[in-house]
Amino acid sequence: MSRPLQRSVRRAQNLRNNGVAKPLEYRQSPTPKHASPASSAGIPFTRRRKAVLVIGGIAVYAFTTYSTYLYQSYKKATVEAQKLDVPLDVSDRYGKIAKGFDDSVGLGETVMGLTLLRWWMGRMARGDVLEVSVGTGRNLKYYPMEKCKSITLIDMSNEMVEEATKKFKELHPKYANVKFIIQDAALPVTPPPSAGFNTIIQTMGLCSTPRPADLLRNLGTLCNKEDCRILLLEHGRSHYRWLNRILDNLAPVHADKYGCWWNRDIGRIVEESGLEVVKISRYHLGTTWWIELKPRQEGESAKKVTTAVAY
Repeated sequence: MSRPLQRSVRRAQNLRNNGVAKPLEYRQSPTPKHASPASSAGIPFTRRRKAVLVIGGIAVYAFTTYSTYLYQSYKKATVEAQKLDVPLDVSDRYGKIAKGFDDSVGLGETVMGLTLLRWWMGRMARGDVLEVSVGTGRNLKYYPMEKCKSITLIDMSNEMVEEATKKFKELHPKYANVKFIIQDAALPVTPPPSAGFNTIIQTMGLCSTPRPADLLRNLGTLCNKEDCRILLLEHGRSHYRWLNRILDNLAPVHADKYGCWWNRDIGRIVEESGLEVVKISRYHLGTTWWIELKPRQEGESAKKVTTAVAY
């Protein structure tokens, strides 16, 4: 043992023998700078934990309550639907909802992205343009007017055409080569002087007509043989059976209130029309259909078309 260490030991022994040495005191080490507030403050941590549990409990209760409400509403609507006797032709409903139609569907379409799809489709209009099932004219503000040689707007509802006419004049007051027609688009339509339309647009129209395949076939006869596209934005059956069951169960209620059979098989309707499919894209679990068609040339066989799917 070294001399300095020996002197320290003897000094400690002398102090202990003389009763001078003090008992050891426990001193709490300072909290490290990196220690978390929760570990150094028990009470605040407990309060935070209780707050999280309370908020979580409220959220679970709210979700459970709302889910129960939706389920009960669905069951009630299903029972109501079974009592209804709704005809295939529900176009007369639009006369009752024309004035408030935009307000009733505007927010929902924006949230679902349908407004963007309308914009995208409207920007494709060019040449002699025909819009079928124009409704209140929700697509009119997206037309590139400088590319439109003429515009023809058709709907079966007089009230809807009135709203579309008012909207068109507000949006495009200087555009004069436009016609508004009240009729069934499945019936003959007078084509423009150029012997056919270059762009035919229909959004959410196959759900309301009693003869959707006949309507599409008629649109094919209105096409310019050299240059034409039929553009459809429709809603119908999904990819999934469980969702189709819901659509089927609620279809009578929805058709009676809004004039739309939202459970139609759009793919089968397009196939029955005999038109050539250029493109099909589907959104919202397959219930929203973007379709591009053109008349099939004589002797041309059907081609296999790949369907793009977006959820």
